[in-house]
Amino acid sequence: MGMDAIDESIVRCVLRNARSTYAEIGEAAGLSAPAAKRRLDRLVADGTVRGFTALVDTQALGWRTEAFVEVYCKGNPTPGELQRDLETVPEVVEAYTVSGAADAMVHMMALDIPHLERAVQRVREARVIERTESVIVLSRLINRPRV
Repeated sequence: MGMDAIDESIVRCVLRNARSTYAEIGEAAGLSAPAAKRRLDRLVADGTVRGFTALVDTQALGWRTEAFVEVYCKGNPTPGELQRDLETVPEVVEAYTVSGAADAMVHMMALDIPHLERAVQRVREARVIERTESVIVLSRLINRPRV
């Protein structure tokens, strides 16, 4: 079943703040709090909303060392298999499957070079990964917020 305007209002509300109360979600969608809970529960059950998470500011953690890591896989793992392995490494802040020689591109953040090295080693230990090639970020030239 597709999403209607009410579902879209609910999703927009929880995207703005995953900790929104059912009353706040209901207000945004024109529903009572119990009706908003039922609709949100359905969106979770059908997989439209895959979960709720905390977004941690890596700068607040002092993680100012960045790298982009090309990932080369063993065999032909599915994107889901690769995602499951990469999700276990908290220093991986973004990961993409890509065209070209590498199978994936991973953006990593760490406290310093030794921390980054340990995190890259954990990435390399993933069962589907054969090897990696890393590039350290020297400075950010553009950092625009995403729409």
